[in-house]
Amino acid sequence: MSPKTMKAARWHAAKDIRVEETEIPTTGSNQVKIEVQFAGICGSDLHEYTHGPMLIPVEKPYPLNGHQGTTTLGHEFAGIICELGEDVKHLKIGDRVVVEPLFKNPDSPFITNGEYNLSEPLGFIGLTSNGGFAKYTVVEDYMVHKIPDSMSFEQGALVEPAAVAVYAVLQSGLKMGQSCLIYGAGPIGLLCVQAAIAAGAAEIIVVDIAEKRLEKAKEIGATTIINGKSENIPQQIKDLIAGGVDIFLDAAGVQASYDGGIASLKNGGTAVLVALFGKPVTHDAFDQVVREITIKGIIAYRNIFPQVIKLIDLGRMPVEKLVTKRITLDEIVTEGFEVLVSNPSQVKILIDING
Repeated sequence: MSPKTMKAARWHAAKDIRVEETEIPTTGSNQVKIEVQFAGICGSDLHEYTHGPMLIPVEKPYPLNGHQGTTTLGHEFAGIICELGEDVKHLKIGDRVVVEPLFKNPDSPFITNGEYNLSEPLGFIGLTSNGGFAKYTVVEDYMVHKIPDSMSFEQGALVEPAAVAVYAVLQSGLKMGQSCLIYGAGPIGLLCVQAAIAAGAAEIIVVDIAEKRLEKAKEIGATTIINGKSENIPQQIKDLIAGGVDIFLDAAGVQASYDGGIASLKNGGTAVLVALFGKPVTHDAFDQVVREITIKGIIAYRNIFPQVIKLIDLGRMPVEKLVTKRITLDEIVTEGFEVLVSNPSQVKILIDING
């Protein structure tokens, strides 16, 4: 007899994530069951832990699948296909895979034009469905991407956040030889450093208030690091780069990062808002007009996973350098969530599901 239950890290409420036994999910006709190997904790998982629910549907079910309430978290993961729904044609049992966890609403006009990350209602595996902090998870077949044998499952668990960074850099229009300012040296900010390097940025400036994270930024290729607590950061940047930077990526998502970044841009520059801003920011529209600045928001990624898998596999984005700790599923709250909330020297914590 195969087991009927498995351990999973499940969100019940803010500050209430429990590792408990839950039923092993069953596979629908267009779905795939994955035996998870490694999973990463994301900033959005942290937001759900500290002050959720944000995307987890508690008041009413998520329309595309009826999911509501208690949720197994985890949307950055890699594993092995162990079961296929009857209508799944392009995959096979034993495939090594990563998951692009975005739900696509088949009725949305954004699906037909390929901009599926704009389809509503916005939903992700591990937030609007049960995710990868468990031995097994079931996903839609369209979310699954094969990874080469040369890629580790640890690297695979970083494909999803790396895709956010690659998409951000592509959407910014960054050109070879240009300068790029990144506010925030958490996992996404640091992946943006790697993506900017891969895109050919000449100068990459990183601002953060955590010295350990700034050291990590320097280690992976930032040309200049600035402590966010220092005085007049835009002037410091304009002393470095006459006129200001070409591109600003906000991976911090607070008023100070927004203001500092916009003020550091050259006239005609582009800002891309990558972070999920926790609260509204004030904006000087007159300044934007007279300086002809582009400010662009992005959500997740689209049509980019195969390229990101190649960048990582070929060593163009050495994402494994961001992993600061590996833990077991049983340790996810004490050694994962709590550590990430309290210890800024931790960057990316991976969960070894078989550990």
